Amino acid sequence: MPHSFDWVCKDVVKKLQGKDLKPVKCLSDAMKFCHFEILQKNPQSLFFESKDTPVGYSLLQILEPNCPVPEPEVSGPILLKHTVSWKLKANVGVNAIAELSLSTGFGQSCGYDIEVQHISIPDSKLESLQNRKLLDQEPLFVKDCRMGMKDLYVVTEAYEVTKDAVLEDSSSVDLSGKVGILQVVKGEAQGEWQRERTDSVAILKGSVVAYKKKQLVIKNNTCAILYSAKKKTFLGMRHIRSRFKNRLALSEWIPRSSEEIIERDWEINYISPIGRIEEPFHLDFKHLQDEVSEKTWELSMLSKDVQDVVFSSLLPMLSDREILYDLMNMLELDQLGHMDGPGAVILDMLRQDSRPPWIDLKNLILYLLQALMVLSDTQLSLLAQSMEKRLLLQQRELVKSILQPNFKYPWNIPFTLQPQLLAPLQGEGLAITYELLKECGLKMELNNPRSTWDLEAKMPLSALYGSLSLLQQLVDA
Repeated sequence: MPHSFDWVCKDVVKKLQGKDLKPVKCLSDAMKFCHFEILQKNPQSLFFESKDTPVGYSLLQILEPNCPVPEPEVSGPILLKHTVSWKLKANVGVNAIAELSLSTGFGQSCGYDIEVQHISIPDSKLESLQNRKLLDQEPLFVKDCRMGMKDLYVVTEAYEVTKDAVLEDSSSVDLSGKVGILQVVKGEAQGEWQRERTDSVAILKGSVVAYKKKQLVIKNNTCAILYSAKKKTFLGMRHIRSRFKNRLALSEWIPRSSEEIIERDWEINYISPIGRIEEPFHLDFKHLQDEVSEKTWELSMLSKDVQDVVFSSLLPMLSDREILYDLMNMLELDQLGHMDGPGAVILDMLRQDSRPPWIDLKNLILYLLQALMVLSDTQLSLLAQSMEKRLLLQQRELVKSILQPNFKYPWNIPFTLQPQLLAPLQGEGLAITYELLKECGLKMELNNPRSTWDLEAKMPLSALYGSLSLLQQLVDA
């Protein structure tokens, strides 16, 4: 569905314009972002944002019982509406082997009409939950997050739908006219052809469309909710040292071009001097390229059979964000349970664990899934077409040519696409590629190499670069 629940939530955030307000990514999780719900973040990249994953527990469920529970503040309702409708009519005349006279009409309408209320836990009311003890027998997810040094957050504000609503997206195509066929016998046909399509998605009362979160810090069996400062949920350096040692031990397996990535854990606290326009040196394009190169190399080290399984499973999943989202949820929460469809094939492969010992196959797939989930539904569909038409290599080089010179600029500047990179992309391939880039937020026109760089496009372009690189490896396997 071109205008999906994900699109609605992003549009709501734009309308509300709240600082640090985030859209809910998936309808199946819309009930899991209520206030006090705990979220987990398991980023695989420094260059594109990982989504927040509900762990299935409320903060109140992991604290000792009988602690005071602050009452949320409710305001609203807020009415939010968005409608898009357009029609295009044209007459087409062609005289060639066939004489053609057609009248064509295209139309699309979509939108939403929802009512939401704002539910919040102000900072002053969070005081009663500060430094509360955890349950003596903590849930398994807390132990897993502690072992993996994953960060946890708690929802403190939510915009919740107050009435059932329906998201609709309809389109129509009308063709009418006559066709004269010049063959041995002349003939003429006249008629009309019409196609209409309507998609609808129900948004139930209680669904959350946008939320804010605060970070949890767990230390000495107590938890604190941070108001602004950022720390790790689980304090300590043991995991970082262990990870650094592991990377050193595996350095002989890492290509030379990727060795600098080993230092990333130690560079993370670097702050660029005031006035510089460049990104900190651990967040420049070279490090993105090295990060993607490392992941692509690891993927190439897997057997052809394993790569074929990943390729054949991912291709049909690109048409359904919900399936990608569910698979990513299971991997992020370390749950290799039951799943239907192509996602089940990937889970079965992970259970068999047929990989070189130095490659973390689960995190490798998770890296690709996180990159894909940054992209829009339209881009996922275009990627599937690009895989089938073998356009990925040319598209990757084109994206690289945009990112490399513009990565450091925080303002809008014009740039020109390189003609030699556009040349192999003709006809439909060029249209698919331009649409992929436009969906990242670049201002582009078909058949016009002049474009405009936008800082907002950097993260989706980085995710697109990572996706194209790994998918190209799967195609070549």
